[in-house]
Amino acid sequence: MTIAVYPGSFDPVTNGHIDIATRASKLFDKIIIAVFDTPSKKLVFTTEERVELATKAVDDLSNVKVVAFSGLIIHFARQVNAKVMIRGLRMSADFEREFEMAMMNKKLDPDLELICFMASQDYQFLSSSLLKEVASLQGNINDLVPEFVVKAIKRRVLTEM
Repeated sequence: MTIAVYPGSFDPVTNGHIDIATRASKLFDKIIIAVFDTPSKKLVFTTEERVELATKAVDDLSNVKVVAFSGLIIHFARQVNAKVMIRGLRMSADFEREFEMAMMNKKLDPDLELICFMASQDYQFLSSSLLKEVASLQGNINDLVPEFVVKAIKRRVLTEM
């Protein structure tokens, strides 16, 4: 069985994340969406909320589960017996950052393979940070996240303004 881990902060999960998880679920036996507990960026949602939103977003994918993790992704990957790490690429800036992380992870764990999925054309521009900014300015995000995420963002982002 090939297990793949898909790490990220998922603050919040977007249709771009869901698209990559869906495509990956067709290639691997099991996908673990690993929600990073302590990223070095300002979060809107707690770890528990991010896990809950992501879980609901991939509820229809039987071979995908969502869990929180902390520490190095390579340690988590070993813990769950993952042989592959999945990442999404939107643009060249993503490539440079992912390349740096991939080389460090390869140095730390030569057996963990990285597979990058190119973002679908509809989501090339989409990031959680940009999504939160648009939402805070009361822009329309309905086509970018599931409806339950829209509601969660509106409750959280608009009430904190």
